[in-house]
Amino acid sequence: MTSRRELLIAGALIGAMPALAERPAYSGPNVIIVRFGGGVRRRETIDPAHTYAPYLSKSLIQRGTLFSNMEVSEIKDVTATSHSQGTLYLLTGRYDVYKDIEGKFLSERFEPAAPTLFEYLRKAYDVPTHECLIVNGEDRKNEEYFTFSNHDLYGVDYRCHTLSLARFKRYLFTQQVNEGKLTERELLNTRKALTELKRLDYRNTEPLGQGERLDAFWRNWRTHYGDSGLVNARGDSLLTQLAVRALDSLTPKLMMINYQDPDYVHWGNPSHYTRGISIIDRGLEALIDAVQISPIYRDNTIFVIVPDCGRDSNRFQRIPFQHHFNSRSAHEIWALLVGPGIPRGKAFNHRVDQTDVTTTIGALMGMATSEAEGRVLL
Repeated sequence: MTSRRELLIAGALIGAMPALAERPAYSGPNVIIVRFGGGVRRRETIDPAHTYAPYLSKSLIQRGTLFSNMEVSEIKDVTATSHSQGTLYLLTGRYDVYKDIEGKFLSERFEPAAPTLFEYLRKAYDVPTHECLIVNGEDRKNEEYFTFSNHDLYGVDYRCHTLSLARFKRYLFTQQVNEGKLTERELLNTRKALTELKRLDYRNTEPLGQGERLDAFWRNWRTHYGDSGLVNARGDSLLTQLAVRALDSLTPKLMMINYQDPDYVHWGNPSHYTRGISIIDRGLEALIDAVQISPIYRDNTIFVIVPDCGRDSNRFQRIPFQHHFNSRSAHEIWALLVGPGIPRGKAFNHRVDQTDVTTTIGALMGMATSEAEGRVLL
């Protein structure tokens, strides 16, 4: 990122934003987007006969509306069956060609050109930054910075915040340096680690830190789990912990949880894929339970559960469910909506598109998603 762009973003974050105060308060439903991530096939998720997600397929589906024939469109030059791109298609509601900001090979530091759902919400309503959240996994750090677009009418002023292990470490290392309790060697190593974490922020989203509400969140997290990193969960189980605590202390209006454990199948063991699905399934149950016991969220929260992409069906491969061959099943996903105003026990098998998710969320939350290409599903 050029120095000029860094200054522009920093200036926008530091400067006063009087226009934002004129927005009406938001009174619509809370929305929790669960990216059933890492790429999953319908067979192992929503098919009751073969599922590794029994809570999803045998209980939760009965409480909402399932779109079992959703697809990621196949468009020339558009990468359709990958995680970062799929996440941005869900956030923006449109297919775009994404390239690393510096053109680095296999790097995925993307900047969406179209506004994200978070920007639409915060521009339409008086919703503070900490009430719009991405909960992100530790192994896909670039997705931490999909918090705003470079659209002229939206952008950094309407960004969301991110909860992740990397963000906690950034808070923790800053505190440890300032507390003055480290040995000389520990201080050197901690400063080095902190510099590396800051370098990951390729969009310079936090020149002034994460803000008072996020600092309080991480302070409480540190009090509960300590500094070692050996007490809190890891992987997608960590994302569930973060999201449940966020519901209690940050009360987000819109939150996207980027689960990813099924992608560990690339390590070469099929059980990594099926186990990852089961971990997300247990996370879903924990999230539903947390909403049901909360007077803030009960009867006022809609879950939108949708994969980032599908996976291949290749019986001639030792691991038949990869997702880099651009096969038909890698484009085949699904979506489940559950919550107030969503018909219960409904299932639709007509073809719908991944971009329809964004437009539908906009309609549910009462905001226009002018750059999105999809149509409203309900």
